[in-house]
Amino acid sequence: MSKNIIKHSIRALNRQKGYVFINIIGLSIGIVCSLLISLFVINELSFDQNHEYKERIYRVNLHGKIGGTEAHVSSTCSPLGPTMMKDFPEVENFSRYDSYGVSVIKYEDKNFTEEIFVLVDSSFFEIFTVPLIKGNKSTVLNAPYQAVISESTAKKMFGNTDPIDKMIKLGTDTNLYKVTGIMTDLPDNSSFDADIFGSFTSSRRANDGNWLSNSFETYVLLKEGTSPDLVNSKFVSLLENYVGPLLEQYLGLTMAEFFEQGNQYYYELQPLLEIHLDPNIVHEVKPSSDPKYLYIFGSIALLIIIIAAINFMNLSTAQSAKRAKEVGIKKVSGSSKGLLIRQFMVESILLSLLSLIIAILIIEFTLPFFNQILNSKLELNYLESWYNIPGLIVISLVVGVIAGSYPAFFLSSFKPVSVLKGSIKDSMKNGKLRSILVILQFSISIILIVGTLIIFQQISYMLNKDMGFEKDKMVVLERARVIGTKIKSFKAELLKIPGVKNVSASTAAPMHNNNGNGYTIEGRDQETFLLETNWVDYDYFDTYDIKLSSGRLFSESYSTDVDACIVNESAVRNFNFTDPMAVRFIEPDDDPEAEPLLMPVIGVVEDFHFRSLHYKIEPYMFKFRNENILWGYISIRLAKDAPENTLTKIENVWNEFTSNEPIQYFFMDEELRNLYKEEQQNAILSIVFTILGIIIASLGLFGLTSFTTEQRTKEIGIRKAMGASVGNVFYIISKEIIVLVSIATIIAWPIIYYIARNWLQNYQYKIDLSFIYFAIGFIISLAIAILTITYRTLKVARLNPARSLRYE
Repeated sequence: MSKNIIKHSIRALNRQKGYVFINIIGLSIGIVCSLLISLFVINELSFDQNHEYKERIYRVNLHGKIGGTEAHVSSTCSPLGPTMMKDFPEVENFSRYDSYGVSVIKYEDKNFTEEIFVLVDSSFFEIFTVPLIKGNKSTVLNAPYQAVISESTAKKMFGNTDPIDKMIKLGTDTNLYKVTGIMTDLPDNSSFDADIFGSFTSSRRANDGNWLSNSFETYVLLKEGTSPDLVNSKFVSLLENYVGPLLEQYLGLTMAEFFEQGNQYYYELQPLLEIHLDPNIVHEVKPSSDPKYLYIFGSIALLIIIIAAINFMNLSTAQSAKRAKEVGIKKVSGSSKGLLIRQFMVESILLSLLSLIIAILIIEFTLPFFNQILNSKLELNYLESWYNIPGLIVISLVVGVIAGSYPAFFLSSFKPVSVLKGSIKDSMKNGKLRSILVILQFSISIILIVGTLIIFQQISYMLNKDMGFEKDKMVVLERARVIGTKIKSFKAELLKIPGVKNVSASTAAPMHNNNGNGYTIEGRDQETFLLETNWVDYDYFDTYDIKLSSGRLFSESYSTDVDACIVNESAVRNFNFTDPMAVRFIEPDDDPEAEPLLMPVIGVVEDFHFRSLHYKIEPYMFKFRNENILWGYISIRLAKDAPENTLTKIENVWNEFTSNEPIQYFFMDEELRNLYKEEQQNAILSIVFTILGIIIASLGLFGLTSFTTEQRTKEIGIRKAMGASVGNVFYIISKEIIVLVSIATIIAWPIIYYIARNWLQNYQYKIDLSFIYFAIGFIISLAIAILTITYRTLKVARLNPARSLRYE
């Protein structure tokens, strides 16, 4: 019986080639979109899944609110991990993590650049599953100045030579590190992104006991069965014991008094598996992805599958008039309703399986393109897991069943008597169900179009917004420490280069910040004020063109400026300064007997964005960079007409001052664009999937129009015989589509408005939801609908009335 059903289904499909073609294309595109989005979502959800103890590993985050300024960071103090290991019996192990960013690695007379060099405790390889090719995980980092390098780094630096026990120089550290292990390259779906791990005990700050100096990430491995809530509850007493005395020393406040003033300061465990999808925490590991995009693309995949399924239902019911006689004859011949349902369901499933095969072929050809857009390595491994191929088949079967269920029951319900009388054919012309499905289809299309427009406008806004400083033609050199105390001479030589307009040295640059520092204010001794701090020279404000709001900037004419400071407008506003020039900040000192350092405010600059537009502008302080501060950046502002060889000349000067140390730099405008790379990638994906969704909807509308015009051929012939023009006929056919798209718009607008408004809440600086975006969505949808039906409508409208009247 089943073989006969399949044979009949294949024959039936063979008789409907145009219908079959449109449905296969629609279902194939729908499956392609769903599979690609599924790969993307699965890749994001797979982060850190390779670690054996992944369910028991947590990162300690610090949440603070001081003087009205909030901070949610992964930075913690050096003694936190050892203290938790000592005082918390629930903690099985810990490791600190200190990322050094771009570093120059030297072996003998060769220099190599590594993007990220990290110091970790010796327990790191016992907590995290990072396979070692050579070395013992318990001993590879158990002494200062030891290093574990990745397999690719080992090949790059040593070729076929065994790297074990070789001595290398890391960064500016004068001590040589011994290579004690080789690890496999970290996978792309790891939150950690480093090629070299050094022993944490190599750091001069490894034994820093200051509980208020938060510069490292701390990871803990909890014992089996331990509740993280229990550990979180113990942080209260830990803070009272170790942070409380420091607050009393610096502020004269107890912890209770500190909290009564509205301040916050607490630790909280975050599961390892949640880190990658939490962009709210500022951290040192690989940038987090925003989970809202997983919801967006998951929703897009669902909507596109719905569009494809609606196409199938719509075209199947539209074809019912043609298949009515087939159903009637089969019922008269003794076929039951159940048998007919099975045949129509088999037809649907066969189409879906064929669409799956075509979809897989399309994915194989297009996956490299998507990987390039996403900067990822998505791949469809059919044999990696036993459930991959069965899973694909199940997806296809589900799509086939969902899409074919209604048409199967609908077609099988025809009564032979009605078919023979022709009443079925006449009733099909009403098409209320098909109109509802078209409305639903175009509602989804309008939602996708308007949503994509809003995403693109928000990204365009972020890329083009005035940041409050000069970002164009700005070259920023990293590793200023290499220049040492020769910074003045170095700047003077750079300024001799044609095309170099300004040069400045600082410890931070926009988007590359130091950590926030806490201060008190004279006369407000019991309050703490948190400000992002940057030590700058005299030329910083001219180089970045940061505007002065009031007061003055650092000047060599005032010797006292070395102890002064400049703040931004947010500091004035947040801290309620009525007369900023009368304010004197006090920098805390570890020695309670020492004379406090008073820093008078000499100027206020206009607010500028020192972080991405995801974050609001917080209070910011500039202090003077003296000659003893060697670390940081050197910012070079080029003239608009700077010669092409300007960078080469800058590199030559660098080589003269650093004995040919590798130069590392970035362009500020490119750095800003990179901040929104995720948004740009996702916007492109949104456009691609929206276009594919529109193509599916258009295919369905084209097929439906073909059926409608065919059904109304005689009517059109009569109208033309009565004097109707081609334009009149086109209006009659298109009027229905215009009404349907208009209804779809009315349904779609409030839905996309609600979604877009909630999505924009994630941004501190955002566009307004203008009516123009919604109007454009309607116009595009209407234009697509009209263009889709034009060919078939004009073809029928131009038929000779004599031929039309002989039709049927």
